[in-house]
Formats: sequence, structure tokens, C-alpha cells
Amino acid sequence: MKTIPFSPVKRKDRAVEDEAWIRSMLHRAAIGIMATANAGQPYIVARHFVFDETANAIYMHGALAGRTRTDIEANPRVCFSVNEIGRMLPAPTAFAMGGEYASVVVFGHASAVSDPVEATRALQMLIEKYFVYLEYGKDYRAVQPEELARTLVYRIDIEEWSGKRKQAAEDFPGAFWFGEQRKVV
Repeated sequence: MKTIPFSPVKRKDRAVEDEAWIRSMLHRAAIGIMATANAGQPYIVARHFVFDETANAIYMHGALAGRTRTDIEANPRVCFSVNEIGRMLPAPTAFAMGGEYASVVVFGHASAVSDPVEATRALQMLIEKYFVYLEYGKDYRAVQPEELARTLVYRIDIEEWSGKRKQAAEDFPGAFWFGEQRKVV
């Protein structure tokens, strides 16, 4: 496992330059957002994903043909982000209001995985992340070659990353979780 360089962030007071924290966030986040660009047109897509710490890579799967594949074949540079929301932080002025959060942004190159062994391993990792209660060989069978012919596994090789976090004191006046005090319209 190689060390990944940190990408600079504007708010230095919120930067997290702790590789263990970033790696943990990438392991526990449920959904990631990948941004691509093709001929000047940006595109973002939410994906289930798995972080392979040993390879410093992110894997996800999708359709054999479509916007994601077209974009990464034209321009493999991508940005990938995960985040968590914390409490909402009220204040006497609109400018001072905000919220707690934690996020990781990854920059790297995306590609379609052509090796069936790597693709099968990535799909198995995805199953193990999202279906932890299912047992291989008992609750489901191994990935079959015909299944690999119907889906495409993508790999993002991580080149640099950044972590950010805003966290207020436990006793922050009026702090609440989003949705607790929402007006129904």
C-alpha cells in the first residue's frame, strides 16, 4: 500500500490529513458520487462502490454501454466523493448558519476492468460490503462468466485525495439532526 498525496483544500482549518481517517471513511460510506467530463460536458453519477485499500483503488459496476463508459474512455480523469452529514447548526445570522459534515474527495484515473479475475474479485468485494449477512456458497453462488458478460466493472486508481470535517461542540446551542425540525410542506 503506497502513500497517497493529499490534495490541498481551501479551508485549512477543516482539512483532515490523516490517512487512516480517510481510508476509514472510504470503507464505511454507503454511496459515492463520481464526476466525469466529456467534450466539456460534466456528468455526475451516484454509485455503490468498494474501496480496495491494498490496491489504492475504488471499484464499482454498471452497464456495459452508456454515459459512464463513454466518458471515461474519452477522458479517464475523474473525481469521486463520499460524505456524511452531521447536525445542523443554527445561528442568529444566515451567514453563520451551517452544518457538521465529513467528506473525502478522490482524484484519479478510471478505467473499465478487462481482466475477469480482477472483475470477479471486485464484484465479490461489493457483495461483501453491501450484503454482509449473506454467506458465499450458501446464500449465493460465485460470479459466473455470463454475468461478467452483462456488467462492467470500473476501477478508479487513486492519485490524490483530501479529507474535510466540520464538527461542533456536543453542547452547541440549538444543534439538531436534519429532518428533526423540518416543516412539512
